[in-house]
Amino acid sequence: MDSATVIRTLAHPTRLNILKWLKDPERYFGPQEYPMELGVCANQFQRDGMAQSTASGHLKALTDADLLSSRKIGQWRFYRRNERAISNFLRQLAAEI
Repeated sequence: MDSATVIRTLAHPTRLNILKWLKDPERYFGPQEYPMELGVCANQFQRDGMAQSTASGHLKALTDADLLSSRKIGQWRFYRRNERAISNFLRQLAAEI
């Protein structure tokens, strides 16, 4: 994992919020058809006036940086935090600075 890429990805406050929301999804998202253990359905990120395309862009950036994992079930895509990658990034960052 390239720490500079992760830092650039996390520079946007909405992306930090998405990681925060996914840390406690039951608190930040409404009910959904599938269990939260599978992740949060992509359509639930369209909040506070955020357009679908904007939400998709943020989710893609976080996924590309390996901070999120996604799973497709039927027509829906679900997102979860990649805790292993987040822990690795934090260890790497602590070692570098």
